[in-house]
Amino acid sequence: MSTARHRDPEERAFLETITPYQNLRARDDFPLPFVVTSTKDDRVHPGHARKYVARMMELGMPVLYYENIDGGHAAAANLNEAARRRALEYTYLMQRLMD
Repeated sequence: MSTARHRDPEERAFLETITPYQNLRARDDFPLPFVVTSTKDDRVHPGHARKYVARMMELGMPVLYYENIDGGHAAAANLNEAARRRALEYTYLMQRLMD
C-alpha cells in the first residue's frame, strides 16, 4: 500500500471513523477484552496491542493482557506456549460466557 494513499484527506477521514484506537471511549457497557500479542510477531507489531491496552488503562477501563515473549504471529513458539495461550483463551471464554 502506498503511503500516498494515507495522505488523501478523504481516505484519512474515513479511516479515522473505523479505527478502534481512535474511537476508544470509556464506557460502562464495554465488554472485558482479552488482548493477546507476541513480542516477536513479525506481522503485527506488539506495540499496537500495548498502545491500545495502555489507552484502556488511562481511561480506567478493565482489560486483560497477555504477551508471549517467544512466539511469532500466532503467539506460540512451541507446543507448550500454544497450550498455555489456548488455556488462557478458553479460561477467559468460560469465565465470560458461563455462570
